[in-house]
Amino acid sequence: MGSTGDIVAQAVIPAAAVIGIVFALFQWFLVSRIRVSGDSDENNGFDDKLIEDEAEEGVDGPAVVAKCAEIQNAISIGATSFLFTEYKYLGIFMVIFGAIIFLFLGSVKSFSTESEPCTYTKDKFCKPALANAVFSTLAFLLGALTSILSGFLGMKIATFANARTTLEARKGVGKAFVTAFRSGAVMGFLLAANGLLVLYISINIFRCYYGDDWEGLYESITGYGLGGSSVALFGRVGGGIYTKAADVGADLVGKVERNIPEDDPRNPAVIADNVGDNVGDIAGMGSDLFGSYAESSCAALFVASISSFGITHDFLAMSYPLIISSMGIVVCLITTLFATNLFEIRSVKEIEPLLKQQILISTILMTVGIAIVSFVALPANFTLFNFGNEKSVKNWHLFFCVSIGLWAGLVIGYTTEYYTSNAYSPVQDVADSCRTGAATNVIFGLALGYKSVIIPIFAIGVAIYVSFSLAAIYGIAMAALGMLSTISTGLAIDAYGPISDNAGGIAEMAGMSYKIRERTDALDAAGNTTAAIGKGFAIGSAALVSLALFGAFVSRAGIKTVDVLTPKVFVGMIVGAMLPYWFSAMTMKSVGSAALKMVEEVRRQFSRIPGLMEGRTKPDYATCVKISSDASLKEMIPPGALVMVTPLIAGTFFGVESLAGVLAGSLVSGVQVAISASNTGGAWDNAKKYIEAGASEHARSLGPKGSDPHKAAVIGDTIGDPLKDTSGPSLNILIKLMAVESLVFAPFFATHGGLLFKWF
Repeated sequence: MGSTGDIVAQAVIPAAAVIGIVFALFQWFLVSRIRVSGDSDENNGFDDKLIEDEAEEGVDGPAVVAKCAEIQNAISIGATSFLFTEYKYLGIFMVIFGAIIFLFLGSVKSFSTESEPCTYTKDKFCKPALANAVFSTLAFLLGALTSILSGFLGMKIATFANARTTLEARKGVGKAFVTAFRSGAVMGFLLAANGLLVLYISINIFRCYYGDDWEGLYESITGYGLGGSSVALFGRVGGGIYTKAADVGADLVGKVERNIPEDDPRNPAVIADNVGDNVGDIAGMGSDLFGSYAESSCAALFVASISSFGITHDFLAMSYPLIISSMGIVVCLITTLFATNLFEIRSVKEIEPLLKQQILISTILMTVGIAIVSFVALPANFTLFNFGNEKSVKNWHLFFCVSIGLWAGLVIGYTTEYYTSNAYSPVQDVADSCRTGAATNVIFGLALGYKSVIIPIFAIGVAIYVSFSLAAIYGIAMAALGMLSTISTGLAIDAYGPISDNAGGIAEMAGMSYKIRERTDALDAAGNTTAAIGKGFAIGSAALVSLALFGAFVSRAGIKTVDVLTPKVFVGMIVGAMLPYWFSAMTMKSVGSAALKMVEEVRRQFSRIPGLMEGRTKPDYATCVKISSDASLKEMIPPGALVMVTPLIAGTFFGVESLAGVLAGSLVSGVQVAISASNTGGAWDNAKKYIEAGASEHARSLGPKGSDPHKAAVIGDTIGDPLKDTSGPSLNILIKLMAVESLVFAPFFATHGGLLFKWF
């Protein structure tokens, strides 16, 4: 099967990646056609002359449309400027950390260039340790650059599409929905296809040196996942602090104190808030899910390389994780057509069901795709590495491993939706609690978040048990990849939310009619729930990815068993379980201190600028943008350093057993905290929107905007902002980043680790 299988793998993987990129560019082309005649201006790299002449007659004239273009340009420039500054800092970090990887791994055998016995097959000789140092560093840089590219492209697409979505809302909610969804699909497909293509090219380049030394090749490829996630961490934390500092400042002064609408152009923090949606929820989320994809692929490839696939040089079977991802791109492409071409949104009520159908359709189609790939790419019987033993596995076992991860993701997504959508009783109960003030709102919201952890944890538990029973650590890695196999659709739905949110903000700031704002608000409300579903997927997949990486680390570090009764391991577990709380404290305090400066600045402008409240003069948006930028760049460093430094200190000074305890503790506590934080914040946000929309008799009894229950809901939403958009989403990166970093540095820790116990 060898040579034929090799050819099949070499053809299918790049073909799927190219199809994904072409489809993304086609969607981008369709969105870019929304513009009008007139001289073309160069606006931040795009032709953004957004004067549209096909609007409903008499609705929002050319002056308002020109205002949309102006606002979009301001948001785009702000987001681009922030990301360039952030990536400049990340460039310095990449060089320094790349040097650390090279020095640590090179020193394992004193920078020897001699071939050495392989780690897992002692009778064979593998490439020298210095090669692992060089190629792991190169893979780290490639992963980091791909992560940066993913985030930046996502942000560009979102800022390109937001005003276009606003303009299309004049023709009906269906047109606006298709524009926002197509734009999200551009990001989803570009990210999935780029990640797959770069990983595929990296493997083939590394293969020129490594030849059939699969163990060495895939061990060095794990650096790709480390690069992706380390950039994602800083992107997520920095973007989260940026967006929430602006959001909290805008809400507290604008909505609570001054009683003006959410995106009122009189509010000085409003542009910073809209910029934040793009750098946090788009660029940050893009890098985050790319990191999960890269790590689960690397974990699966590494375990496969030390199993019978690697020994028999079966490249097709070893490439099974990449072929699953390739199938995912094709499945998501078909699924996207259901939303953009086959179904048409005619009323506001159809938006959320259609978005949820996207997840269900992609899951059903992908299950069929997994079956095809499993029976074509894998031999009928094979053996997998299982902590030093050989485990006999059949190809249908792998079908169940990937499928259970896929369906567990669906369960997590729908559970998240139930607890965060204002269509269901949990959020309506939270809204109802606002009758008696902010305190009861906070109590109900926290209780909802804690309760929402139960079903996702059982879903993850079942996925882990089944996949590990069938195919050991490889099974868990494939379950994680199964959950992420429909990443293109997941990201399209996720990116749709911030694009719609920005579209509503632009409509408000441009002074468009109530009918248009009603449509953009409906798009935004649906996007709010789907964003929560996206965070649920990210956290669930992070738990599985982290466990797979943990197993690979234990194998590579030569640990026979992780015994929690030994003091070194148990103390490590307690410390690891504490880390998500320490990390959350840092990120939430960062948002709080940045928001404090924002509140003071917004209050200053309202009191010092004559005519601002009456709308006669413009606020100083630039100062608020600068406050958010400066605060996020400064405040993202300590939490990021905590995550990056912890495995290095634990492994070097306390040894691999203690580090294994730290990883286990952070995984177990991090997942719970992340799910509850994200869902609590999402529920508070939608409780506020439920009161504002006044769509039911119950909601109208709590309103209108500006009433005491509404003000209590705004306070709950403000508390929830850093939970759902900064701490919660960043925690999933914490648990998987520490695990992949430990795997990359495992050879060093196994050789030189535990210095304290050697000295004393």
